[in-house]
Amino acid sequence: MVKDSRLALRLTGEEKATIAAASAVQGRSLSEFTTQCALEKAAEILADQRTFHVPDTRWAGFEALLEEPVVPHPGVRDLFARPSVFQARA
Repeated sequence: MVKDSRLALRLTGEEKATIAAASAVQGRSLSEFTTQCALEKAAEILADQRTFHVPDTRWAGFEALLEEPVVPHPGVRDLFARPSVFQARA
């Protein structure tokens, strides 16, 4: 994979020294270490937004909740009745 993008960071000397020490302990370059840590944290944050886990012991209750009829909420109905802030105004 060709790496063709750069990411610049502004750090204090202490922050850079801490990151450099950790990368040295793992025997990786500062770039490799920083990239891997940033990617791991990004994956963790995105996973929290996309997936969730339901223990087997609570799965039946979760499915039951999904099968219940939707109860309309007046606030949501009102919100969707208004024009979107993302639509161009005429």
